[in-house]
Amino acid sequence: MRATILTSPGHIELQTLADPQLEQDTDAIVRVVASCICGSDLWPYRGLNGEQTEPRQIGHEFVGVVEQVGDAVSGLAPGDFVIAPFMYSDNTCALCRRGVHTSCVNGGGYSGCQCELVRVPQADGTLVTVPGSVSQELVPHLLTLSDVFPTGHHAAVSAGVREGSTVAVVGDGAVGLSAVLAATQLGAATVVAMSRHADRQALAREFGADAIVETRGKEGAAEVREIFDGIGADCVLECVGTDASMKQAFMATRPGGTVGYVGVPHGVSIDPRPIFGRNIGLAGGVAPVRNYLEDLLPAVLDGTIEPGKVFDLTLPLDQVAEGYRAMDERRATKVLLTP
Repeated sequence: MRATILTSPGHIELQTLADPQLEQDTDAIVRVVASCICGSDLWPYRGLNGEQTEPRQIGHEFVGVVEQVGDAVSGLAPGDFVIAPFMYSDNTCALCRRGVHTSCVNGGGYSGCQCELVRVPQADGTLVTVPGSVSQELVPHLLTLSDVFPTGHHAAVSAGVREGSTVAVVGDGAVGLSAVLAATQLGAATVVAMSRHADRQALAREFGADAIVETRGKEGAAEVREIFDGIGADCVLECVGTDASMKQAFMATRPGGTVGYVGVPHGVSIDPRPIFGRNIGLAGGVAPVRNYLEDLLPAVLDGTIEPGKVFDLTLPLDQVAEGYRAMDERRATKVLLTP
């Protein structure tokens, strides 16, 4: 099969590897229909995840069609169209039952998903079958359910967004835009998106943002507080992962409010004293996608939401290196890859 390889920071190649095989009777082999590049893939691409000692596959978001299943797999069959959460899980352990599938005692991550075939361990617990026929138009929206949209949703849930909440979203990448949509769906009364890019601002408004704040840092946080009666937002969704974005999130939160963070932290340092004095909560982390899929899938299938609009560039797999460049240079918000 063809697979995307990060040979070294800044260097992406499409190489031919051996097709994956069933290794355990709980495995499935899935042929990838669509995959994509995540903002978190840019951290190793930019060399910011520590030293890379050898080439490796990359990618963790995909949807596809089941080709083979192990003898112990009972809920899937060849031909099923499936959504693959970005980490596999058995969906039965004590932590899965508590909704923290990303910490499943039998779980883990894939070797890489920007490729043609993926071996999925714990297939019964991990993969979610999409009923009926799947149109090409529906595929991008389903693909967001493997990571980016549930991650935005996790930020909103972690921050406690509910009917009538006031919300600010820090970050206008695909996760931040997904967080805007998620907050709207959860009933937020007012949503402010912090963005400097006209195309992303337009999509944020389409997803439900009521106002846009372009400034950053203390001035940007002051603008957010002013919009919300001078006190700040009930819920601030941090979708970047830098020290500056986290500080901005805290500054934009009202006393007694909560920051929901899903940006992978890089270089973040938190002084608890200011947030202690203002009674600000912090919750979030890696999104347990599998926990949310039964709730989110129906709204995608019936067209209530169209989260796949975050994809603004579609490329064939053999142009994956250009996809990385486009996202790294901010020429694309999120890149969808086809076989």
